[in-house]
Amino acid sequence: MPNPNKVTERLFQSPSKYIQGPYAIQNAAKYLSKLGKSPLLICDDIVWNIAGQSLVTALENSQFKVYRALFGGEASREEIDRLSLLGKDNRVDFVIALGGGKTIDTAKTVADGLAVQVAVIPTTASTDAPCSALSVLYRPSGEFHCYTFFHQNPNVVLVDTTVISRAPPRFLAAGMGDAIATNVEARRCMNSTNFGGGLQTEVSSAICQKCEEILFKYGKQAYEANKAHAVTPALEAVVEANTLLSGLGFESGGLAAAHAIHNGMTAIEELHKLLHGEKVAFGTICQLVLDGVETSELDRYIEFMLSVDLPVNFEQLGISHVTDEKLREVAELACAEGETIWNLDRVINVDFVFGAIKAADAAGRDYIQRTGWRKNL
Repeated sequence: MPNPNKVTERLFQSPSKYIQGPYAIQNAAKYLSKLGKSPLLICDDIVWNIAGQSLVTALENSQFKVYRALFGGEASREEIDRLSLLGKDNRVDFVIALGGGKTIDTAKTVADGLAVQVAVIPTTASTDAPCSALSVLYRPSGEFHCYTFFHQNPNVVLVDTTVISRAPPRFLAAGMGDAIATNVEARRCMNSTNFGGGLQTEVSSAICQKCEEILFKYGKQAYEANKAHAVTPALEAVVEANTLLSGLGFESGGLAAAHAIHNGMTAIEELHKLLHGEKVAFGTICQLVLDGVETSELDRYIEFMLSVDLPVNFEQLGISHVTDEKLREVAELACAEGETIWNLDRVINVDFVFGAIKAADAAGRDYIQRTGWRKNL
């Protein structure tokens, strides 16, 4: 039920500082110096080779003492406990997250447990995790576990678009899949409390709308620029939409069915290989079905998703033979107590969500058949 406590205050929250631009990592010391001098750097081996060494060089040239901690790959409580112990042993004074969404969510939770500040340096624009005061945690098996909430947002978010442009385009597309849900969800939970515990402000609503506008305007162009490893105005705009606008929008606007259905989909083992935003994109189609939008409106979103190679049906998700029993399990998890689907200002039950999931698959298949869409090779 939306807003059971009858909250009337509006609330907006954000990171203390957001920096974005080409070769921004080279200036990291300038922006991180106020946080401390002995950070715990959390990143995996792949990211270390891509950006970690250059970041450490830039910091050590400014008299930072960096303690590197290897990220194990899953944003789980077990991994957080292990990394927290490393931070305590080395008496770090802040934490740096360098990598993708799970690295970022892990580092934010580690920093909160150590009671130190956190700087987030994403190496892909694949999620809206960098700016928020929450983390999504998973079980070691990969299934969704819970949301964890913090008292404040990251202190610094530093986005190097040169690094982003060198990442596989699939990550940028997944970020768009996550970000395209922002306005779709927020506009349907105007009377629900957001992640800060307040109602939407006018600025949060405007941010959600601007996020969607940028994606439809520049998404395909940015995707193609990413394929060419080119930093262009379109790429800059979409990176900002995926990272800043979507991050501010979902947190101060609110989540609803798209992300709840994503969380339910983590129960399907075959989907663990997909990126967060790829599943959220399909969840967005499900929500649009639940919202009862016109076919022309539904087509607009499906067309956009296909233009950046996001999945719009079961076959593209890799679950063409999924059973109704498994889909009903997804619907039940999406409707679990405390899930974001209950932010919707409408009647919801498991049967409705189960039907929406099947209808979303049908809508995606129908669009492809009607338009003769073919994937560009």
